[in-house]
Amino acid sequence: MSPVTAGLSPNRGTGIPACVLASDYLPTRRMPPPNRCGIIASRAAMEFAEQLKSSVDIVSVIQEYGPRLRKSGNNYSGLCPFHNEKTPSFSVSATKQFYYCFGCHAKGDVINFVMEIEKISFYEALKTLAERHGIPMPKRSQYADEDSKLRGAVFQMHEYAQENFRANLDGPLGEAARAYLARRGVAAATIEQFGLGYSDRSGRALLRIFDQRTFPAAQLEQSGLVRKRDDGTFYDYFRNRLMFPIHNESGKIIGFGGRALAADDNPKYLNSPETPIYRKSAVLYNLHRAKEAIHKEDRVILVEGYMDAIGVTAAGFGAVVASCGTALTLQQVQAIKRHIQKIAVNFDPDTPGANAAERSINLLLQEGLQIRIVELDGELDPDEYCKQRGAGAYQQRLDAAKGYFFWLADRARKKNDMRTAEGKVAALKALLPAVGHITDRLDRMTIANEVAGYIGVERGIVLDSFLKAVADRQEKAFEKPKVALRHDERMLLNALLTQPEMCEEVIEALKPSEAVAAFLSRRIFQAIFAVHDSDGALSFDGVNARLEEADRNLLAQAVFTEDGQYTREEVLAAVRRVSLSDEQNRVAEIRARIKELERAGNMLEALRLMAELPKLDPGAKGKRAGGR
Repeated sequence: MSPVTAGLSPNRGTGIPACVLASDYLPTRRMPPPNRCGIIASRAAMEFAEQLKSSVDIVSVIQEYGPRLRKSGNNYSGLCPFHNEKTPSFSVSATKQFYYCFGCHAKGDVINFVMEIEKISFYEALKTLAERHGIPMPKRSQYADEDSKLRGAVFQMHEYAQENFRANLDGPLGEAARAYLARRGVAAATIEQFGLGYSDRSGRALLRIFDQRTFPAAQLEQSGLVRKRDDGTFYDYFRNRLMFPIHNESGKIIGFGGRALAADDNPKYLNSPETPIYRKSAVLYNLHRAKEAIHKEDRVILVEGYMDAIGVTAAGFGAVVASCGTALTLQQVQAIKRHIQKIAVNFDPDTPGANAAERSINLLLQEGLQIRIVELDGELDPDEYCKQRGAGAYQQRLDAAKGYFFWLADRARKKNDMRTAEGKVAALKALLPAVGHITDRLDRMTIANEVAGYIGVERGIVLDSFLKAVADRQEKAFEKPKVALRHDERMLLNALLTQPEMCEEVIEALKPSEAVAAFLSRRIFQAIFAVHDSDGALSFDGVNARLEEADRNLLAQAVFTEDGQYTREEVLAAVRRVSLSDEQNRVAEIRARIKELERAGNMLEALRLMAELPKLDPGAKGKRAGGR
């Protein structure tokens, strides 16, 4: 297993860190044996994990990463950060401190969420949460696995490298880099804000620093900061370059971009290779700094390069991010989507920039973002435009940004001879990939009307082409599955896991009953009985850790589809009902459900269920729900 993936959960959202077996995840049990990674998760780590989970609010933590959650009964709901959707299927329980997506089945506690959203290991998620909430950590030696130690060392090496690069820029070695920044109009305050630096040309500066701190060769090799020659010696990866530190969303330095200062030095921009802490396809430059402004301005500005992000930010526009020397990737789009739905794409006005913008539109549409395209006159890139025309002019261009579809239509007209039928057909075909993402019928018809006049093609032909594009593109959307568990099973599961005062009485009544064996949720109840026998106290985590994946999904669906607390009488009535014959059970369950609906004022649904009773119980005709 590579260092990049060793710390990640093998099954997203399973609730189990990669280095902890399901059976090892309870803090109250004996010291766990070595797991499938060959690593022992220490008791200190498990106990600290439980302390963290009881100290932080999962709803607040999740919202810090972008998803906007709304109160829905006892839970919170919103769009899932792990898959593309338009209808919220992501639920969070503040009382159970657990999240679950009915679409992609991602689930877990607050630690799992941070692991998945930041793609970090279990131990790093503990550290991230602890630092953010001011909770003292146990000593590293008590809980760190080898992979986390490697990643910790690589983080340290990047901090040492940044100190060196900053000192170089301010000293005699940085004269050429300072001159370049002066020519580009970068102020001293901006240099400080973005931590710009300089890597000297010797190729040994970082090696000397790392040697003084006795980092072993294996860590040097995986740091991305030095390279190994064929003879086994090392040299600095970045030499004679203006350095741009790259941060993760938590603000830690995870890589660098280096801009060549010598005319004959290629490539012009050199980026850190993939390392245990850096995956360039998943990182956006400046996102850690821009998050607050993105939420405040309700929009993000996407630019191509480091200097564009710096220049636009310096002009007073804080909600700016850039891809890190790569074409925009799906992972980067998903990182944007966690924070905002509205995006203004402002790539360079040259042909490569326009082509990159067009490619990016399809990725952004896949994730359902609302896209506008910023066009700058004078063939200036965003950094140059802000410096030459000023912040006011740039704001005007932002305000005048076109909807993506009409920007695409303009490009199609320019690239084809619109005087010929062939040119018109080619222009229409160029628009079809984007059309497939327009799911609203009214929007589609409105755009079809405008496009027909714009490119000179009959409206009916345009609309037919649009409909075919949508049909070809559509994939089966995630649907919120109907929970297959009976209402009484769900009620009993919720009562056992959220109303501890009822546990003893309910378990005592259910254990000897043969009814549990017929439950779809029988393995969940067996896990509940086992946890109760071994640990005494029941917890959602404790039961969840003993289940296979299918039953975890069933449990999560059950607890998130039941709302409210039940009285002792309601719970014991459910125990009695599950012991009846199937037909008797169904009648009793419907009667109980009708009572609940009447109390809630949902008379339409209550009447619908009343109409079902005579089919199951001929004696039910004319009776009220209570049987009177």
